[in-house]
Amino acid sequence: MTDFLLGPVSSDFLEMLRRYHPHLLPDFSHLASERLDPSALLQGTTILALKYKDGVLIGGDRRAVEGYQVGERRIEKVFSIDDYSAIAVAGIAGPAIEVAKIFQVQVEYHERIEGTPLSFEGKANFLSTLIRSNLQAAMQGLVVIPIFAGYDFKRKEGRIFKYDITGGRYEETDFHAIGSGGKDARGTLKKRYRPGMDRDSALRAAVEAFWDAADEDIATGGPDFVRGIYPTIKLITAEGTETVSDDEVAALFDELINRLKAENAGRES
Repeated sequence: MTDFLLGPVSSDFLEMLRRYHPHLLPDFSHLASERLDPSALLQGTTILALKYKDGVLIGGDRRAVEGYQVGERRIEKVFSIDDYSAIAVAGIAGPAIEVAKIFQVQVEYHERIEGTPLSFEGKANFLSTLIRSNLQAAMQGLVVIPIFAGYDFKRKEGRIFKYDITGGRYEETDFHAIGSGGKDARGTLKKRYRPGMDRDSALRAAVEAFWDAADEDIATGGPDFVRGIYPTIKLITAEGTETVSDDEVAALFDELINRLKAENAGRES
């Protein structure tokens, strides 16, 4: 395609910005050059994803920390990219959210220019490029680490990709969790995960993983029954993306707490 003002139009949104509108590119290099203390910036913490029978679950807690204090209680770390994929972001909040927004626009831009959806592999590859473009800032501590998950119609299954700060992408076949509470969440998922688990089992595993992460990691937000704040959880299947309601998540945490109380009472008796 050719635009009479711009010339050849690329279906790569990031490349288009570099070529014609570089001033619109997200650029955090000036922050890195100032050697800011990352602990003074808002940091998003625990995110996770796991495959289940119908597709894939992706979620994130709602807390962002600023050093040793709570910086934000309601931050969003999980973003739908299109009807069949989503990204969860951990790391410095500003660059992380910017990466998620650019990723959303790229997928929509490609579909408008090419007239066809970007393949699942294509989305995963573009996210690698986007993460790599933040490398200079990441080396100074402004790290962005995402999980990308969605339903792949070619394979007819949910898929999960994790990334490192260089843009390297690696597929997980069952589950993954990252962020300050990621290790604790992975420990829970390692015990609770079963191949082919149903929707309810996947939700219970994710809720318990968030609970254990929040119990061990001060930067991870657990359920806040007073303020009505709960981790964000999305389910992605061949039918599209479902955002699990706060009421359902709260009920699952309530069920978990009652079970833990009963188990604790049984040990004390």
